[in-house]
Amino acid sequence: MRDDPSPAQPRPEPSALAQARQRSLLIFIPLLVFAALVGLFLVRLFSGDASRLPSALIGKQVPAFALPAIEGLADRPGFSDADLRRGNVTLVNVFASWCVPCHQEHAFLMRLAKDPALQRLGVRLAGLAYKDEPGNIRQFLGKEGDPYAMVGADRNGRAAIDWGVYGVPETFIVKGDGVIAYKFVGPISEQSYKQTILPEIEKALR
Repeated sequence: MRDDPSPAQPRPEPSALAQARQRSLLIFIPLLVFAALVGLFLVRLFSGDASRLPSALIGKQVPAFALPAIEGLADRPGFSDADLRRGNVTLVNVFASWCVPCHQEHAFLMRLAKDPALQRLGVRLAGLAYKDEPGNIRQFLGKEGDPYAMVGADRNGRAAIDWGVYGVPETFIVKGDGVIAYKFVGPISEQSYKQTILPEIEKALR
């Protein structure tokens, strides 16, 4: 004697199937958007011009921050967002003593700090020391020179996150009213300064 067949399961209504498909699509949309952003980042990073990495802060006020001075670094105050609204164009250079490209660009930063034309225009350099120890920073600047008018210690990296920093070195050109005019990613060289940085400084001075 055969067992009775199991009762047939009711088929989902067409509308229920459509809703399930919609929910599946909604789950994947954020993943696709994220993948697209990661793809854009990687393309810019490895396309031979990392300085073109996008920044959402261009044209906006600098984020609120207040960085203390480096312990034991004489005559170099820390700085805050208020210090970037005093009428002078400022190059905010994000650096660290453990960063090899930072050492590569440092000699050029020393030249910029002593440039008579920039001094006449009131252009300043400010250093944002990213996740570094005070002793290492003092040793770095003591050995290779200190190009900065002010140096702030960002030991936990919080300020750099607010600035949208991808890595070190990075340099932001900030107008005298505190608006971020340009972001350059990577070490500054003679070529990049002449072709990119200097024209952007001139724009920021207008």
